[in-house]
Formats: sequence, structure tokens, C-alpha cells
Amino acid sequence: WTAIGVGVLLMLGAAAFDAARFSVNTDVQGLISQDLPWHQRQLQMSEAFPQNGIAVVVKAPTAENAELATNELAQALAKDPKLFPRVGQPDSGEFFERNGLLFQSPDEVKKSAAGLAQAQPLISTLAGDPSLRGVMRALSLAAGGVQEGQIKLDQLAFTLSLAGRTLTDVLSGKPATFSWQELLQGHPLPVQQLRHFIEVEPTLDFAALQPGHQAEEGIRRAAADLNLQGKFGATVELTGQVPMNDDQFSVIRNSALRDTLTAVFGVLIILWLALRSWKIMAAVFFSLMVGLATTAALGLAMVGSFNLISIAFFVLFVGLGVDFGIQFSVRYRTERHQNDDLHAALLCAARKAGDPLALAAAATAVGFFAFLPTSYRGLSELGLIAGCGMLIAFLCSITLVPAMLALLNPAGEPRSVGFKALAPLDDFLQRHRIAVIAGTILVVLAGTPLLLHLPFDFNPVNLQSPNAASVVAYRELQHDPETSGNDAEILTPSLEQADATAKRLAALPEVARALTLSSFVPADQDPKIAALQAASQKLGTALNPPKQPAPSDQDVIAAIQSTAAYLGKV
Repeated sequence: WTAIGVGVLLMLGAAAFDAARFSVNTDVQGLISQDLPWHQRQLQMSEAFPQNGIAVVVKAPTAENAELATNELAQALAKDPKLFPRVGQPDSGEFFERNGLLFQSPDEVKKSAAGLAQAQPLISTLAGDPSLRGVMRALSLAAGGVQEGQIKLDQLAFTLSLAGRTLTDVLSGKPATFSWQELLQGHPLPVQQLRHFIEVEPTLDFAALQPGHQAEEGIRRAAADLNLQGKFGATVELTGQVPMNDDQFSVIRNSALRDTLTAVFGVLIILWLALRSWKIMAAVFFSLMVGLATTAALGLAMVGSFNLISIAFFVLFVGLGVDFGIQFSVRYRTERHQNDDLHAALLCAARKAGDPLALAAAATAVGFFAFLPTSYRGLSELGLIAGCGMLIAFLCSITLVPAMLALLNPAGEPRSVGFKALAPLDDFLQRHRIAVIAGTILVVLAGTPLLLHLPFDFNPVNLQSPNAASVVAYRELQHDPETSGNDAEILTPSLEQADATAKRLAALPEVARALTLSSFVPADQDPKIAALQAASQKLGTALNPPKQPAPSDQDVIAAIQSTAAYLGKV
């Protein structure tokens, strides 16, 4: 009674401490020791250039819609600096609207300027009437150019097919889009121009299982409130370290109850197969609960809060800790079969099982304590907690289990312990033990050379669910070298040293491209600006024509009929 009373008080006190102090730190950066040189460099990099945990990928059927949807969403997110301290547009926004052409080569800028100047009548028509009626009038102008020999009919093939596709969607009642950029360039736009990125630095809550959940829901809610899908046909996808980690943690959260119930059910089955007595099972289960609560309390006292790795000690304790109680109870059942006296059977079981269980507990604890020297803090704390847990499980098994058995006084064992059906196999293994051991050694030696061909996957993304939305978005971006994420970052004391380092690295065949801050300052700006200014003088009137009133449905139909008739004559 004294032992059981102490056990109950210990379990209740430890459970109260656990409830008051229990917490899980979900900061993945905290899993690695900050004393490591490479981790210190990573922290220096993050301090000098704050990293964005969420990459918002905005896609739309046209380049214009993708740009508009990205701008609206970025502006909406920037209005909530508490949840989104930093919002950036790395490939869109006002900066690129004003300076995007300067990032092209001088020849490309001159070609673009010349093309715009040549398309002056078309631009004037579209700028003055940016509607379907304006498109029809532009096509009529193009058809007039064909009749006058200024344009070849083949040059209108793409324009007509683009207009035909849009009109077909309109007449079919489907969402219709039309890209002016695609029309001017004369070919379908690459995927890169149909998507844009928003880099978001979110406010994270590391006390929650999903630290970025609130920020991610905020982004999705903003996209829904703006009706980006309805207005622009745009879709919004989230990827990056924060969403990918949160998706991974959501798997833990969603499967926690299922996995816990499965583990408990499995332990109960094993306990029944081994013990065949509800009273003995109750003794082992009581010991397990006391040990689990005590280990959790000791772990919280030692490390403050669990991390995403050390929290696994719960499963380890149940799986390994229950084994000590099973081993002692099976030994007790054997002794009880030979001697029906309860106390005598318990004493014999303790003499015969005590030393082997102590050795097993020590060996298991040492195995976990071997994790302590590692710089991977998550694994080190797991080893500390689980190692102490094995010693606690052993102490509970050799004190609380026999005490409970003495109190509950389970019935005697009329039959010997074991599975009679497996007796022939046991006899075979004993009679041929040398051959079995030799054969096992030969199999191990034969398979050892295969270890040289054992692959190791270093990509942590492959550990995550391939169906998670953030992982799917990441995999799509991997197909593009510019967004694959396979980058190495180097921090140098000055821009000059960075440029010199990038120049050396760019010469390596393994390096596709090396960028520094200088890469974001367009070169040869004077000739480019001169070419654009010359084009601007010619296009000034065309870009700012008198605005036409919005057409009615009858105006649009009349324009379509007139253009169709005009094109039929070409």
C-alpha cells in the first residue's frame, strides 16, 4: 500500500506539473545548436538580409491579370504590418512598371521601342478604346494594312487566333481573357510572365503547433476578400519554409489522436497476449502511467519545453517502457505456475528478472544518452529525456508492478506460460543453434557489400507529404532553374568583394548564374533611356488619345460584324 500510495501521489503531482508547464517549441531553428559555425553564418545572413518565410505565388491566365492580382494582394497584406512585418514584390510592382525595360539589353530595348513606334496606330486605337470594340477596330486597321501591302496576311495569323479564342469564350459564356502583351509580342507568353511572387515575412507563434497558420490564413482570407479568382481568374499558392513546416505539423496534429489510439490498442493486444490477466495488465498499465507522467515532468524541468523531436519520447516510452513490466510479469507468471504462493512467486521473479532488466534498462539508457554530444539539439534533448525515461520505467516496473500484483492477487497459473504451437520451432532452434547462428552470420556477411550501394537522400523535402499544397507548389517551381531554390548564399564584407566572388563562381560549370546586389542595378542605362525617350516622344499622343465612351452591346456586335466583313475581303 505504501508503494502504491507513493506511486499515485507521484503520478498526480507529475501530471499537475505537466499540465501547468507543458509546451512545445516549434521553432525549427532551435533544433540546431547555435555554436556551429555554419549555423552562426546562417544567422548572420538572416540578420543582414531578413529571410521571407512565405512565398506567395500568384498565377493568372494573362500577364496583365497576374500583375494586377499580385499588386492588389501585396497592397492588402501591407496594410497589416502586425501580422506581416515585411511584404515585397521581387518581380512586379511599381518599380518594375517604371524600370522593367531597363533590365533588357540595349538591343532588346531598341527593338521594343521600334516595335512600339511601328504599332503606333494600333496602340492609339487600343488606348482610346480598351474594349472588345477597340480590338475589332484595331483588327480592321490591321486588315487595311494588309490591303495596302504594309502588312502580310501571315503576320495577322496569331492576332486573329488570339481574338478568335477570346470571342469563342465570350459567346460560350466562359470566363474570357485577352492579353495585350501577348498581342504585341506576337506569341504565347512564357509561364514566368503569367505568375508573380510576393515575399512575406510573417509574425510567427512558436507556442502553436503551426507557427505560421495565422499568417497563412490571413493571406488566403485577403485573396478571397479581394475576389482575385472572380476578377482576374487568379489563383494563390503558398510555399516556402513556413507553409511547408506548417503542412508537416498539420499531419502530426491530424494524426495524433489516430496514432495514439492505435498505439494504445496495439499495447493492449500485446499485454493480453503476454499476460492473459486483466489484473496483471492493470498493474503494468499503472506502472506505465506513473513512469510516463514522471518522465514528462522531469523532461520539462530539464529542457523547459519540448521540441518537435524530443516530443517523440512519449511514443518511445510507451513502446519501450512497457516492455520492462511485461518481462517482469511473464517471469512472475512462470514462477506462479511452479509455486502457487503469490509472495514466493514475486520474490523468485525479482531474483531471476531483476539483474537482466537492470542490464537492459542501462543498455537502452546508454543508447539514448549517446545522442547527448550531438550538435543537433532536437536529437540531444530527445536522448536526455528518453534515457532518463528508461531508468524511470525500470524503477517503476520493479516497484509498482509487484506492489500492484500483491494487492490485486491475480489467480494462479494452471498452465505453463508460452505458445504450445511454437514448441516445435523452439526445439528446432535449440537443436540446430550452431547452424542457425552460422547461417545468420553468412547472410550478414553476404549482404554487407550492398551497403556500399546504399543511397542517402539529403533532400528534407522528400520527408514531407507529396500531396501537401506547399510541397506541390514547390515542386512546380523546381522545374524552373530561376525558382528551383537550389541556391548557395555567400555573405561578404563589401559589394566589391561580392562582385569579385560572383565573377569567379560564374566561370564554374556547376554554376548557372551568380548574382550580387549589382545585378539588380541595370547596366548601360544611358543608351536605353535615350531609346525609350525617343520612342516616348513618338508615342506620347498615341498613349494618351481621347477616351471613347464605353460601348453598348449593340456597339460591340456592330463592330464585330463590320470587322468580320472587312476581314472577309482581305
